[in-house]
Amino acid sequence: MTVSHGAIHFDNVRKEYGDHVAVDDLTLTIEPGEFFTVLGPSGSGKTTTLMMLAGFTDPTSGTISVDGTDISRVPSDKRNIGVVFQDYALFPHMSVRDNLAFPLEMRKEPRDVIAERVQRALELVDLAAAADRLPDQLSGGQKQRIAVARAVVFDPAFLLMDEPLGALDRKLRQRLQIELRQLQQELKVTMVYVTHDQEEAMSMSDRVALMNHGRIEQMGTPRELYEHPRSAFVADFLGTNNMLTVRPEAPGRLSVENGGLLSIDDGRDVPADASVVAVRPERIALTDIAATPPPGFSHCTGKVTHRLYLGSHTMYTVHSETLGPVRVQLQHDDGEHPYRTGETVGMIWRTRDVNLFGPTAER
Repeated sequence: MTVSHGAIHFDNVRKEYGDHVAVDDLTLTIEPGEFFTVLGPSGSGKTTTLMMLAGFTDPTSGTISVDGTDISRVPSDKRNIGVVFQDYALFPHMSVRDNLAFPLEMRKEPRDVIAERVQRALELVDLAAAADRLPDQLSGGQKQRIAVARAVVFDPAFLLMDEPLGALDRKLRQRLQIELRQLQQELKVTMVYVTHDQEEAMSMSDRVALMNHGRIEQMGTPRELYEHPRSAFVADFLGTNNMLTVRPEAPGRLSVENGGLLSIDDGRDVPADASVVAVRPERIALTDIAATPPPGFSHCTGKVTHRLYLGSHTMYTVHSETLGPVRVQLQHDDGEHPYRTGETVGMIWRTRDVNLFGPTAER
């Protein structure tokens, strides 16, 4: 059986290892040509999901299908899948050219076809000049690109990547994120990408499935997950958030854990079981302590306790008697610090930028 290019569908997939449930009731569809990222912390089930799709482990129950055909029990070598791992798994004794030719030789392709496809793959990743080198003669970034070239050289139905940039330094990782995304769009291949790095997920993906304890917490575009988290876990995992424990006191008012009050006056109904609120540091501005907030904004005062210069912005920690410690991110053009440690400042934010979550982690 040869797996065709088509939509990938997980239907109630579960994977157990003894008493441990690694993946629990996973149902999702990955569209053809989509860059789909499975994101989550260690132990969330993301790599197990990839291993089941690749055919390296079987689901305990449920089905995995491609273009309507069940592949749950199809051997991995019959699935027509390209796989790239973090360690690249290049054969150290083979030249780059031979590494790329190997999967085609296993498929008993004619020599002229192998030579043509290998050359095309080398040019695709801009490494034709390195064709006769051994892997140990390549940089980390070059090894990663060769691993990708080997994974796509036989025109796979889809491409799977498990933490492929994890061993690289930050600057190289950021550059290769762009290259991988461009390559995926050029090939129009379905990409299923596994990572714990939220920056990778946010910068490259069409859609992201954020997993936690074997289940999908939320699935959607990077913007949807960042701007509209459905649970406190999603809000806390993606980016930086000020997370405050609260309880409803009156319509539109929440009591914060340390005794202060937080106003929600943007027309939303505050759930009776609201227990956590979150507001991102970049959505808070620092102002004069006497500033009067316009309609739809909240305001409080506090003292700057920490100031962290991060190049394009400064991260302040402001201790408020009302809310406790609050992180505030201010962009700046000239690198100056407009606020000093120990200075009393005002904080202002739009109430619509405050996300509410209940104990069941529903927005």
